[in-house]
Amino acid sequence: MMETLHFLLSGFGVAFTPVNLITAALGAFIGTVVGLLPGLGPINGVAILMPLAFAMKLPPETSLILLAAVYIGCEYGGRISSILLNIPGDAGAIMTALDGYPMARKGLGGVALSISAWSSFVGSLIATAGIVMLAPLLARWAISFGPAEYFALMCFAFACITGLLGDAPVKAGIAAILGLALSCVGLDSNSGIYRFTGGDVHLSDGVQFVVVVIGVFSISEILLMLEAHHSTGGMVRQTGRKLFNWFEVKYTWVSTLRSSVVGFVVGILPGAGATVASAMTYSMEKRLLDKEGTFGHGDIRGVAAPEAANNSAATGSFVPMLTLGVPGSGTTAVMMGALALYNITPGPALFSMQPDLVWGFIASLFLANVILLVINIPMVGLFTKLLSVPNWLLVPAILTVSTVGVYAVHATTFDLVLMAVLGVAGYLLRKQGVPMAPLILGFVLGPLMEQNLRRALSITQGDTAILVESPISLGLWICAALMLVVPPLLRLRRQRERQRAASPDQAPAA
Repeated sequence: MMETLHFLLSGFGVAFTPVNLITAALGAFIGTVVGLLPGLGPINGVAILMPLAFAMKLPPETSLILLAAVYIGCEYGGRISSILLNIPGDAGAIMTALDGYPMARKGLGGVALSISAWSSFVGSLIATAGIVMLAPLLARWAISFGPAEYFALMCFAFACITGLLGDAPVKAGIAAILGLALSCVGLDSNSGIYRFTGGDVHLSDGVQFVVVVIGVFSISEILLMLEAHHSTGGMVRQTGRKLFNWFEVKYTWVSTLRSSVVGFVVGILPGAGATVASAMTYSMEKRLLDKEGTFGHGDIRGVAAPEAANNSAATGSFVPMLTLGVPGSGTTAVMMGALALYNITPGPALFSMQPDLVWGFIASLFLANVILLVINIPMVGLFTKLLSVPNWLLVPAILTVSTVGVYAVHATTFDLVLMAVLGVAGYLLRKQGVPMAPLILGFVLGPLMEQNLRRALSITQGDTAILVESPISLGLWICAALMLVVPPLLRLRRQRERQRAASPDQAPAA
């Protein structure tokens, strides 16, 4: 332990050099802005800056610090459009919109933004401390996850989806199935056969995430905003209070700490990522705390939990990258490409061969989180100014950003048409009470689920027993079954209790 502290102190010496300090601050700000823009996300932010950092001939530790600050900043920034406009900046911010946007509609947009910034800070800080203390141990545990365990984990995540729409799990399930169906479009990576493309070459690469998320969230939200403006004159009003208070910190601290720990554990599993972590923790907190049915209607704990989880998971994804040389997420996969540019191979030997690089990077994570908190809290007032923008100006602005983001993917008008079709479909589904969050989760997790199922079955030549052989996968299947069975029973019990309480006492006849 003393040796670890010694290395960490030397890492702070690297992180606090003027160049690295400025780089971390710049990366944190750029990441927040990139995360704010719908559809871009951390992968795009890191991918755009990676060649720029190499072209500027920055030292490897400085480049790594820049990309890590952008990554974490994107996780912070993704919540802004999610809360204020109901348009997630990336997949990890989908859960935040479920309660963040209702809070904004109640005039508590500033409170939601500030508590999410605080929860993000706590989650990422706990995960960074976890990297320092537990990285080798947790990496050995993560390596025990094979394809069967990952498939069970994905099924557990889908079982959790049924809890995202408390009284309508069937609609949540339908949305998840639609997301899975969209994820199947395109080239089958195993057989090389095009699936569900209708012979259209534009769908050969599948439906892009940016097109789906902007279509079903941004375009459908624009249609809802126009409808609300026509009927009621507006949907969201600006808040009077910009920051959370001490009572709200006390009210959310258990959810924040619990979600931070769960998010970190999920984050160290290669491929699981912030999307799975935020979905699992939101569902977990809903089951544990939602006694009055406030989740999904502006409960501040529904903002704090997923934000703590997705930032903790994002930071935790550095564990398999540093210790095993295995990317923990799509963004860390891009960062491994940056290390390859410098002829650096991540893995266990990296800690002994280049300790300044590793520990300087870990120390910079602490530093970047403090910088992000300092940046984000004072800017809450600026962010909430979005709510005072009139619809006649806000709608064209959202539409412009959305279309530019979609067109930039392949530079084809087909993506714009598909975005519009998905937007209208999302609008009609939302009018019927079908949630969009399970659809996006199904779309994101579908390929991972399919790949791991195929890998597991290929190992045993089609024997499905492998899916339940290990204690880990068996435990996940049991948890998934409980998530499907227990909530309906609890809802039925609550309904009967309400009926008994509402029925008048029958006095005996005289």
